[in-house]
Parts: sequence; structure tokens; C-alpha cells
Amino acid sequence: MLSFDLHTRQGKQRVTFEPAALIVAGWTGRDAAALRHHIEELAAIGVPRPSSVPVFYRNSILNLTQASAVEVLGPDTSGEVEPVIVAVDGKLYLTVGSDHTDRKAETQGIALSKQLCPKQLGRDLWALDDVADHWDQLKLRSFATIDGQRLAYQDGTLSSMRPPADLIARYGSVLASNTVMYCGTVAAIGGIRPATRFEMELEDPVLGRTLKHAYDISVLPVVS
Repeated sequence: MLSFDLHTRQGKQRVTFEPAALIVAGWTGRDAAALRHHIEELAAIGVPRPSSVPVFYRNSILNLTQASAVEVLGPDTSGEVEPVIVAVDGKLYLTVGSDHTDRKAETQGIALSKQLCPKQLGRDLWALDDVADHWDQLKLRSFATIDGQRLAYQDGTLSSMRPPADLIARYGSVLASNTVMYCGTVAAIGGIRPATRFEMELEDPVLGRTLKHAYDISVLPVVS
């Protein structure tokens, strides 16, 4: 079961549901030329090209977590902040999450790399309708603790990414109740790298509020 606090103009209420499907959308940028360039860059270092743009990876719902700490296998994983759409009882909500990914496994298969890691979710929700008219102004950012230093890791607006209605239409159907969809991310400042703590924010400057979540990362040894 996942539990959230839904924040509205009228106050706060509890939303609880049991997830039935987890979708991780990738390559969700609006600039097609920039996407093609990035795909070729990654292909040059061994990351397979996506089968479509955007692409929708199905992950196990068991990967979803709201825990304050996670354990990962080996030193080659990293988080990435994303807006996350949650469908409950015919309504769409927005939270913040991290598509934690195994970067070493990514060279063997992106779907595999995403399946190998927990998918973090925040504990607060907004109604998607409350932000739909100013989606492009929402600000996505993350901070990573690396070698004991808290560093700005990602920072950008959602104007560079496809809005939810576009993504859902390209997925091919309405989101069934109890579905969770990760909607993509922005570039890492200074390149992708592992951290011992990952903090994420989704700010709404129009309504003056911010969704926040953070988690610690423990690395388990790889034993052959």
C-alpha cells in the first residue's frame, strides 16, 4: 500500500491505494533533434538505442518505495528526479519521485537497469488539474551528497518535457486506476554519478508550494 497527503486549497486529506502498474517513461523531451543527438552519444558508449521516443518501460510494482533509505547492489547506481503521475479512482495526481537506475547494467539494457533498482516516491500529492495550466513553469531539482558534499545535481523546468496529457496519449490509453507513471527528467549537472543521499524537489512557483522527498543510499558488496 502507498499512502500520501493530498494538498488542496481546501486543506489536506489522506490518499491510500495499492499500486497495480508501474510505468517509467523515458526519452520524454520535446526537442527531437536534441534527443537524437543524446541517443547517439549514449550508443557510442554502449547504451542501446530506445525502440521508440518516448519509450515506456514496465517495472514491477514491488520496486515502488517511500522509504527514507534504500540498499543497492554495487557502486554504479544513481537517482534522477522526476514528476510522477498517480492515477487513483479515476483522478490524476502529481508527486515527485526518483527513477533510481543501475548505470552499469544500462549498457546491457535500459529496461533491465531500471528494474534492478527501487523507485522512490514522495509522500505528498497535488491534483494534476491544479497545475496543468502552468505545467511548463514547474521547477524540478535535485541535490546529491557525494564524498560528503551536498551538491546541486539537477535543475530545470518542465517546459523541456512532454506534458502528462501528451505522454498518456502516446502510451496509448488512459491510465487505469492504481497506475504510477514516471514522466522523465532533466540533465545532471556535471554528469551522472553515484551518491550516498539523494534529495528531490518539484516546485510550483505559481501557487507557491513545493513537493520534497529524500533518501539515503547504502551500497551492498558485489560478491562473485
